[in-house]
Amino acid sequence: MVAMIIETRMPDRMHRGKVRDTYQLTDDLLLMVATDRISAFDVVLPNGIPDKGAALNRMSSFWFGLTDHIVPNHLVSLADAPAAAGYANNPAEDGVGRQAMIVKKAERIDIECIVRGYITGSAWGEYRRQGTVSGKAMPTGLVEGDRFPEPLFTPTTKAEEGHDENMTDAEVVEMVGPETAQRLADISTAVYLHAHDYAKDRGIVLADTKMEFGFLNGELILIDELLTPDSSRFWDAEGYSPGKSQPSYDKQFVRDWLTAQGWNQEPPAPELPDDIVQQTAELYRQAYERLTGDAL
Repeated sequence: MVAMIIETRMPDRMHRGKVRDTYQLTDDLLLMVATDRISAFDVVLPNGIPDKGAALNRMSSFWFGLTDHIVPNHLVSLADAPAAAGYANNPAEDGVGRQAMIVKKAERIDIECIVRGYITGSAWGEYRRQGTVSGKAMPTGLVEGDRFPEPLFTPTTKAEEGHDENMTDAEVVEMVGPETAQRLADISTAVYLHAHDYAKDRGIVLADTKMEFGFLNGELILIDELLTPDSSRFWDAEGYSPGKSQPSYDKQFVRDWLTAQGWNQEPPAPELPDDIVQQTAELYRQAYERLTGDAL
């Protein structure tokens, strides 16, 4: 286990996200570093998770390769990315190599494309209050963890600060037009279904996930991360049982701990104790190894 990377301070940083730092390499290429920061409820927590960035980086690369027959993506290179970027032998950034990828620069669409196969999380909370999910009426009698008859596409805004907000179909169409809106829904659902079936064969239930897209030379492509424990809910298939809490391999463990502390989900967030940090690191490692078959 190498030292955690919470901040990167290399030249030409163009964006700092909740987890990823992005650097300009050329007019067409970016260096994207998955740090060990962790966020919950859209707030970055004070401390990081060891090896988290490496797990996110490698898992995204794995899924980009497994889904490129459905939709192209922005990944150019994973191995030795910092060396290619001119950041080799930088003592201040030791270990960045295993947490970085070189990607094509795309025009980002400011929509979080969420696909839900099972009712849980904020969807379950809305259903309990209103009988709807993302404003759409649902059948009565659902219990937490039930599988939907068909996956639901429930897009949200992509907020730089504060919380993402649900978007209606009309709002998506207004932002990107009817053709792109339909393609976002269709491609997101196709990626989800392909990954769901793959994960199921490895003892994992993919409950939901979120994706981001952009345009490159007029072509719609996947960008950012894909099907990681940050962007998805991975449940243990053997322990899956609707109506109760599901054993998971994602950051739900952190959300549950924060909720139990009575945190109001507004900054500043409480610091995670050492045992929660280590247990979270282990869950991310298990997710990566069970799904890819490789050791982290």
